Amino acid sequence: MAGYLLARAGVPVIVLEKHTDFFRDFRGDTIHPSTLELMYELGLLEEFLKQPHQEVRELRAAVNGQIVPVADFTKLPAHCKFIAFMPQWDFLTFLSAHAKRFPSFQLLMEHEVVDLIIENNRVMGVHAETPRGEVEVHADLVIGADGRHSTIPRRAGFKQCEFGVPIDALWMRISKKQGDPKQTFGFFQHGKLLVLLARNDYWQAGFVIPKGGFERIKERGLPEFQNEIVSFAGFLRDRQAALDGWSQVQVLTVQLNPLPDWSRECLLCSDY
Repeated sequence: MAGYLLARAGVPVIVLEKHTDFFRDFRGDTIHPSTLELMYELGLLEEFLKQPHQEVRELRAAVNGQIVPVADFTKLPAHCKFIAFMPQWDFLTFLSAHAKRFPSFQLLMEHEVVDLIIENNRVMGVHAETPRGEVEVHADLVIGADGRHSTIPRRAGFKQCEFGVPIDALWMRISKKQGDPKQTFGFFQHGKLLVLLARNDYWQAGFVIPKGGFERIKERGLPEFQNEIVSFAGFLRDRQAALDGWSQVQVLTVQLNPLPDWSRECLLCSDY
């Protein structure tokens, strides 16, 4: 998005992307009304909404078995009164395709930033590894958008602020069946939380656990974990066996810090 806005303003900009494409498992596929409003302001909303997506206008939760409303987006003063669920690789592909229409924008895939170019105590660009060897990219401005373990702020000597969070989340996919609820749900029960996000043919499930608690869960065994998931959402009972290995359960380490974790990108601008 930063690259799109800068290129639209005529600033020469290069985005370096570590991977070969955007297709991988992101932790969140929610495009919120505020982001959709930004797409409207950029003149991209109509085309954006033609991309495959799902729209959720309200959120409900089951608290100890009782269904309660959590959020109603239809009251928002925005053009899109809903959350759009779209795979993040589709969102990034859409945005990069439109950014490429500006002559001052470049997207270089398989370019992993590994170090900064520092001259006279000033950042002058980056070193990047590619399949064809290391390259140098010089720029007046370097923006690091490569996550909490970014090379850029560490090499620049910035101190990253981290805020402790007492939870982690287990991320998994569970198949959907006819007759399942149509709604995205949060299940609160005895201080624990299971979130089910509706996708086309599966549920994206997030199970909140105490920080560092995954090893203890594994020690108790997979069947106990399967049963615990079912205790929150009984309609999943006939498909709990589909979670037949810990490899299907990803640990999301919850951590608050000022850096995004969308992908592994670095953005460079010149003549800024």
